[in-house]
Amino acid sequence: MKKLIVGLAALALFTTACGTKENTKDADTIKIGGNFELTGPVSAYGTAESKGVQLAIKEINAAGGVLDKKLDYVELDNKSDTTESASVATKLATQEKVSLIVGPATSGATKSATPSLTRAKVAMITPSGTDDGLTLDSKGNVQPFVFRTGFQDSFQGVALAEFAETSLSSKKAVIIGDSSSDYAIGLTKSFKNSYAGEIVADENFTADDTDFNAILTRIKDKDFDVIYMPAYYEQAGLIIKQAREMGIEQPILGADGFSNQALLDLAGEENVSDVYYSAHFSLNNKEKKITDFIKAYTDEYDIAPDAFAALAYDSVYLAKQGIEEADSSDPQEVAKALEKVTDFNGITGNFSIDENHNPVKSVFVIELQDGKEAGGTEVKPK
Repeated sequence: MKKLIVGLAALALFTTACGTKENTKDADTIKIGGNFELTGPVSAYGTAESKGVQLAIKEINAAGGVLDKKLDYVELDNKSDTTESASVATKLATQEKVSLIVGPATSGATKSATPSLTRAKVAMITPSGTDDGLTLDSKGNVQPFVFRTGFQDSFQGVALAEFAETSLSSKKAVIIGDSSSDYAIGLTKSFKNSYAGEIVADENFTADDTDFNAILTRIKDKDFDVIYMPAYYEQAGLIIKQAREMGIEQPILGADGFSNQALLDLAGEENVSDVYYSAHFSLNNKEKKITDFIKAYTDEYDIAPDAFAALAYDSVYLAKQGIEEADSSDPQEVAKALEKVTDFNGITGNFSIDENHNPVKSVFVIELQDGKEAGGTEVKPK
């Protein structure tokens, strides 16, 4: 009897071990997780990215799936909360046993999710987490399971400083930034290190602020050519509205956090002129793959896509390429394959993944006049 019990126990252990390691190999589907800000202060980003993910998965499944298997999408709401993001990452990796996670949208939520995914050895692709340190640990070593499809803050800051100087002929700048956000802090640092002109004022606010009149009053009578505003749409929209209503007419320059309809809604389209921001793609791009994407997204959701939707859409296709090149849906094999991706042909640009798990790609600086896209300038990586 003891031998039988031991034998059954050993068989059960063997079966469980094989099931854990090969949980995706023999399944009929390949699970992809979504960790997004579907509610909370930055839900406009997360919901746009969720839609981009779902459109890509729908297309991929309609075309036959990946490795002859359909993608099964499991999405959880991190509620725009960093602690919740870590919990969501753990659930997706250990309970849902996904092969890969797309999201979160923000840098803070991505940082929070990283330890959980590192322990579980499941790769994460953040579409729009731009903080330079996301893919590196505190010692500068590459995080083996963290990847992104958006450009880094340092590159955005450099590109925006160059644009301010060359395209806006700026010699003096005012900075109005969010001191409570890793995203804004990184962008401010990069801009300051790159801008050749004079910073005549450096003002700060926090994420829960709604009244910016005191800041705007302090800068109104200063001599400056441009306002550099590293911020998410929630505060940026209000600042633009209050600045324009106060009679501050200088150009306003922001990062990819401006790229959402909510910014126009908060600011009022009539106030959004001479506003420029770094973006990952342009609705005015006439390249066929981009016009096809815009049409498909608009047909699906009855709204045009923003850059966050496009980045998330690309993230799924990047995941697909990683799974195909790994010839496996095993999470660790997928992560290894993602490190070697070259010549990815995406909606937000063609790029390869570098040694630090970042895409090498261009920045587009979009011009807004009367709340409408009026032009764009490509800034290539040097």
